Amino acid sequence: MFLKRRKLLDHHQTVSKMALSSVLNSDCADFSFDNCLPSGFGCGPEQSGLGFEATPGDGLNFSVRNPLCAVGDDGVERKIEFLHGTTTLAFKFQHGVIVAVDSRATAGSYIASQTVKKVIEINPYLLGTMAGGAADCSFWERLLARQCRIYELRNKERISVAAASKLLANMVYQYKGMGLSMGTMVCGWDKRGPGLYYVDSEGNRVCGDLFAVGSGSMYAYGVMDSGLRQDLTVEEACELGRRAIYQATYRDAYSGGQVNLYHVHSDGWTRVSQEDVLKLHHQYKEQA
Repeated sequence: MFLKRRKLLDHHQTVSKMALSSVLNSDCADFSFDNCLPSGFGCGPEQSGLGFEATPGDGLNFSVRNPLCAVGDDGVERKIEFLHGTTTLAFKFQHGVIVAVDSRATAGSYIASQTVKKVIEINPYLLGTMAGGAADCSFWERLLARQCRIYELRNKERISVAAASKLLANMVYQYKGMGLSMGTMVCGWDKRGPGLYYVDSEGNRVCGDLFAVGSGSMYAYGVMDSGLRQDLTVEEACELGRRAIYQATYRDAYSGGQVNLYHVHSDGWTRVSQEDVLKLHHQYKEQA
């Protein structure tokens, strides 16, 4: 028993030494001796927390720099800003709302994922899209889903699209200027018919018939302006949304992956298709 305890103690000491060694050898660790300040354990100018008196020259300062912060020539740490890229699209027509998004997630010029689900299913009649920071959009729209369910239980009826979008705008407005990055569209069907609202992290909330959000939105708007009509059939509307997202992924390096398509109608939302942009590229090339 004594030998087992001894071996276990030796093992813990070895692991601790290895962990400390990895920190000391990293580029983020910084040691400096301070001739004026007492030891870091001190509770006062001349007393250490261990009951010993600190003498000048004994102070040891240890700090770990944030690896995501770049240090400039003036020694000031600056946060690394990652560029956000995506293309999300939603528009109204006579049979409801079409929602089309890509599936690429980027961190600067690095492609983090090609299979991100950028449409969040809030409830069977409400959808939300993701643009900006993936974590921010995912968190706040899931919180919105909870609030919509609470509203439904309290009032014995489904929440309207306008009320749901207002809830989201009010929640994120409390954190305005604190670094949130979110540009979402809340789409759904209620007693008034189809509803479409744009909500962002600054608390802006706009009602409209057509929105495209993200780095590829200008390319998507170009396709929509040439083909959007109020009397589109469901098949024509789906093809228009699909082609708009494809053209955006073709021209915008920050968009790509797959085209996810949803149709919101009086019976709720329906997931129409999920197609790879490479397959669509060959398909449209053959048609041309």
